[in-house]
Amino acid sequence: MIAMKTVTMTLALALAASSLAPAAHASSNSGSDVLQCVPYARDVTGIRIYGDAYTWWGQAAGKYPRGHEPRVGAVMAIRPYGNSRLGHVAAVSRVVDDRTVLLRHANWSSPGQIENDVRAVDVSPQNDWSEVRIWHGPSQQLGSRHWPLFGFIYKDGKGDLNKAGRSERKRPERDDLIGDIIAGRL
Repeated sequence: MIAMKTVTMTLALALAASSLAPAAHASSNSGSDVLQCVPYARDVTGIRIYGDAYTWWGQAAGKYPRGHEPRVGAVMAIRPYGNSRLGHVAAVSRVVDDRTVLLRHANWSSPGQIENDVRAVDVSPQNDWSEVRIWHGPSQQLGSRHWPLFGFIYKDGKGDLNKAGRSERKRPERDDLIGDIIAGRL
């Protein structure tokens, strides 16, 4: 009798939990009730694109500025690669330097897990943000895989795009880097 009550209680708790799971957090194709990267990126950036992550870059064309320069509040759009058939999207929370940003994203290191201020490093040979390595929580290090990017989707209209659709990098002319640092100009 006790075993039957335990099974019944476990089943009732499982059904209750599944009915409380927010359906808006499930990806359209995942069939899962865990938080996915797409609704999380949409919520934290305000960029209103729907559908799987790999479709965001194309959907942003003509609706949001796109480029290859990381900016706070932009969505980093990662191409499908390897076992990631749907791609990934993450919000840039901080630009650390020319080759490092911090990201806010969900469903990367563990199913449904939100990660804040995790490091992503530009490992592209041309320093053009075409491929990155991203922090992997369980191993407590940068992941070994180089993830190809579509680029960045910006919410604001400040995307300086050239004819090829690439963001123009505006770097200050520096004759005396150390002098600029000492003078507080950097």
